[in-house]
Amino acid sequence: MSRQIVLDTETTGLSAEGGDRIIEIGCVELLNRKLTGNNLHFYLNPERDSHEDALKVHGISNEFLRDKPRFAEVAQEFLDYVQGAEIIIHNAAFDVGFLNKELELINSPPFATFVGVVTDTLVMAKEMFPGKRNSLNALCDRLGVDNSGRTLHGALLDAELLADVYINLTRGQDALLIDLGTVEGEGLGHASVDLSQFTLPVLHPNESELAAHGDVLAQIDKSSGGKTIWRQMLGGQTQTVA
Repeated sequence: MSRQIVLDTETTGLSAEGGDRIIEIGCVELLNRKLTGNNLHFYLNPERDSHEDALKVHGISNEFLRDKPRFAEVAQEFLDYVQGAEIIIHNAAFDVGFLNKELELINSPPFATFVGVVTDTLVMAKEMFPGKRNSLNALCDRLGVDNSGRTLHGALLDAELLADVYINLTRGQDALLIDLGTVEGEGLGHASVDLSQFTLPVLHPNESELAAHGDVLAQIDKSSGGKTIWRQMLGGQTQTVA
């Protein structure tokens, strides 16, 4: 069973190394590319104020965060939740950099040691749409994902939007497959159909259809210089259709 976690964070600013901290983590779970509703969401006390520019982006006031838990208090629950999963992030270097810094502050190994792999949808989008804007809003517009409720950035809402964007970005192959169900432990299953259950009608051609078919065969035979397979099988005679 393929387990994926779509993750987003909001922060006090742009520099983890400069002392900025995570104030919100939003995670959305996908099992076999379907939303499960088993999401994880935290507001965090960053023990510092957000920069003014960051406040304009996320709108989460310093006062609102005063009584929220610190990262250290939720770290184990968070790590248990993401354990072993594929993590999907838009501009992964930013979020992973902040997560690594938070983990470093509690003497924990880096984020990558707890998860399976990190997939960056920004990298995917740049490969698919070179030279175009590939922000989350731009991708929502391009892929038909409704982001009308996104007036400010919010980690859980953005993770939910990104889950829809990711499914749309990667559905090309799925569109070629007929969903015949899945076999547990085997991914996409293949259903067998017993054709003996069906009575298939035989439709006989009428005279005009036979004549039209004969004309097409004659044209093909002429174009090939008499080298069609049916002429060879008939010993050089022209095939007639009765």
